[in-house]
Amino acid sequence: MKKIIDLRSDTVTRPSSEMRNAIYSAEVGDDVFGEDPSVNQLEAYAADLLGKEAGLFVTTGTQGNLLSVLSHCERGEEYIAGQQSHVYRWEAGGACVLGGVYPQPLDQESDGTLNLDKIKQAIKPDDSHFAKTKLLALENTHWGKVLPLDYLKRAYEFSRHHNLKIHLDGARLFNAAVADRVSPKMIANYFDSVTFCLSKGLGAPVGSLICGDRDFIAKARRLRKMVGGGMRQAGVLAAAGEYALNNNVNRLAIDHENASFLAEGLRGIQELQGKITHYTNMVFVEIGPEVKAILPSFLHSQGILVFGRDPLRLVTHLDINRQDIERVILAFKEFYFSEKKISDKSTKPSIY
Repeated sequence: MKKIIDLRSDTVTRPSSEMRNAIYSAEVGDDVFGEDPSVNQLEAYAADLLGKEAGLFVTTGTQGNLLSVLSHCERGEEYIAGQQSHVYRWEAGGACVLGGVYPQPLDQESDGTLNLDKIKQAIKPDDSHFAKTKLLALENTHWGKVLPLDYLKRAYEFSRHHNLKIHLDGARLFNAAVADRVSPKMIANYFDSVTFCLSKGLGAPVGSLICGDRDFIAKARRLRKMVGGGMRQAGVLAAAGEYALNNNVNRLAIDHENASFLAEGLRGIQELQGKITHYTNMVFVEIGPEVKAILPSFLHSQGILVFGRDPLRLVTHLDINRQDIERVILAFKEFYFSEKKISDKSTKPSIY
């Protein structure tokens, strides 16, 4: 049976046999009582990796961002985030619904950053008519784009000057660190709090972490309990996360290389020239309205799963190898060759 090549996201990975062994042998206890040794070890390890005082194991990146926003902001206050950022657009309005925290979205720049001058204009004056602006939330990577370190430094200094806390949705923080060839601590240094996912490029089945100072994490831990995030014997999941951090970080460079190889292969198709963009482990393909109705179905028939309509987003991960990428490129070539034949035939003048 032909292998299914799933490029929809780096969340679709399955635990390796080595990770499953780590899960099987994990020491566990009741984490709500603070007695799960595997969870405690993971939280301390993550905090040390990011240069923070403490860490908190949570179910998802969405839960991590929710707890972070609610730990920084009180009801009736606001956070500033990108219009297309996950914490604003893709998390069901949780901070507003559950915490009464008002979002102030701003359009992102082409490199994924938020313009500091526009942020300054969005900060509310100290006036009873307005919500108090308390938090700036950035995302790295954003659609695969790595935020420049010099920008992070300026954003941090900006937040200090304007008395804002600054949070990083670092779902793919380690992709950014590997791409920039820096430690994750160097990126995290510019933020009061950081979340990152274990279940994306790092390949764990479940889980994210929040890192920050001890008081912040204590508040987030209380909120985690409030939203049902106390997982009891969660060490079986934490063990998978620690295995991921120990074994699957440096190999993210392979995913980046595979994405680059895929992008170059697709650029070799005449109909796609000028329509391919590529950042870290993501490739975006602009396909147009006529093609978007049929290309995903064609790829599915070839055992290739993709996400999005226009552009398509193709995400490489640890379950995708170079041979898979070659097969994907070939499938795209077959599609456009067959479409060209149909187009040529339909435009050929009739002899009758």
